[in-house]
Amino acid sequence: MKNTVKLDEIDNKILRELHDDARLTLQQLSERVGLSASPCSRRVRMLEEQGVITGYSALIDEASLGFHISAFISVRLDKQVDDALQTFEAAIENYPEVVDCWLMTGNRDYLMRVATRDLLGFEEFMTGRLTKIPGVASIESSIPLRRVKAGISRQA
Repeated sequence: MKNTVKLDEIDNKILRELHDDARLTLQQLSERVGLSASPCSRRVRMLEEQGVITGYSALIDEASLGFHISAFISVRLDKQVDDALQTFEAAIENYPEVVDCWLMTGNRDYLMRVATRDLLGFEEFMTGRLTKIPGVASIESSIPLRRVKAGISRQA
């Protein structure tokens, strides 16, 4: 298990600011967190080296690209053995509709989020691809109405 990194209030401010806008310049970031540029830069580099910051990316509005349907899908396999897990994971790696996928505890084995252009595309993914993966025992899907909250934990 990975060691937990101890963060202070400044580190948490840095993470929140970068989460909200990863394109901030070092000068802007240092001003927002109340440090000069040099110590702010050292802290960011330390957070990267410790694996707290794992990368930087752009958030994409899927609907503006024509992907108007987002759905969460829970999948239960008929067996929870290594071969079945590997077969499922290898199959979904090839499906561009799958945006995120997690191996879960509880009564479902996987939870994934998919994005498709429309309901027909969602139906084709479900019936033409997902149900055809060997070992899939059951599938349950939910379509979100709106996102209520997104972001990092503010508990630090």
